[in-house]
Amino acid sequence: MNNSFHCRIIFFTLLILLAGPFCAGGEEFEKALPGKIFSFPRDHFSHPQFKTEWWYYSGHLQSQGNDRSPFGFQLTFFRSGLKREAKEQKSKWAIQNLYFAHLALTDESRQKFDYRQKISRGSLGEAGASDRVFRIWIDDWSVEGKGPNTEEHLLKAGDKEFGIELRLLPEKKPVVHGKNGISQKGEGTASHYYSITRLKTAGNIFLKGRVIPVEGASWMDHEFGSAQLRQDQVGWDWFSIRMEDGTDLMLYRIRRKGGSPDPYSSGTILLPDGTQRTLSLKDFRIDVLEQWKSKKSGGTYPSKWRVTIPQYQMELVLSPTVKDQELITEESTRVTYWEGSVWVEGKAGDKPVKGMGYAELTGYAEPFSKGI
Repeated sequence: MNNSFHCRIIFFTLLILLAGPFCAGGEEFEKALPGKIFSFPRDHFSHPQFKTEWWYYSGHLQSQGNDRSPFGFQLTFFRSGLKREAKEQKSKWAIQNLYFAHLALTDESRQKFDYRQKISRGSLGEAGASDRVFRIWIDDWSVEGKGPNTEEHLLKAGDKEFGIELRLLPEKKPVVHGKNGISQKGEGTASHYYSITRLKTAGNIFLKGRVIPVEGASWMDHEFGSAQLRQDQVGWDWFSIRMEDGTDLMLYRIRRKGGSPDPYSSGTILLPDGTQRTLSLKDFRIDVLEQWKSKKSGGTYPSKWRVTIPQYQMELVLSPTVKDQELITEESTRVTYWEGSVWVEGKAGDKPVKGMGYAELTGYAEPFSKGI
């Protein structure tokens, strides 16, 4: 995180500590180290031994009416550990974590984008992330697993004026990113990171009192660790892509000061036959074709990209469904970033391909690190 963001979090933490005692003692947070063996559904749960963790969902939905109106959504819950809980610590007033949540909806046919945000200190059960069952919540916003192996993901956020209630059922197994159980972000900096790239989705979107039944497909990310990005890493461009031919692709390009890509930028490609391969920076190229400047933050963001993966003779063009999908989260994480729905079209070999995706762009309105 940049220094100004550190100061804001520290200031906010000092304020909330006035509301209840902070536990004494505690233990150091663990680092994400090679050799982790993922186990599901257990790894959907919280990992309080790590400082930072988030559960991220995005997707593309269509209304079930005659118009089949397209929507994009993003729901993310963040947990930021303040101090590891001592084994003898039992107080319900103790503040061990801060919790944040962002909900965004893109109404593609009307070219509108809006979002909501939440923050909580997590005491008295008002927010939490369980390490025993699959449940993360802030007040009445939640992600919850249902079924014998928690295979169904239930998402609830917002209200009747702006909100979602969705049921997600995985169509593919979780994909672990990186090598040997870690996703490397720099020398000595890593996280544990996996995705479920396709979840069949159905439920309701709520907009200004309207109930809109929807169906479509979603993507889930879950990442946890305790390291910071380096000072020379100012942000990243992250992409999730689902192609109509069954190919799924995740890429992130970490940017250094001056704009050059960090050598630890990486990705994963999942082919229709289930073959998975980790991509290093030398395996792909991302070219910016257009830019967009925010009137609210003043940040200038990439707004169209060409993604090239020579080994698979793949060339894709990504275009935002709506130009302005910027979140300015002064009421929660105090980070300004662009996160939005994109169209994808191009070719793989001599065949035309198309699909949908999401892009996340940080560090353009101000230098930023997400904590992992």
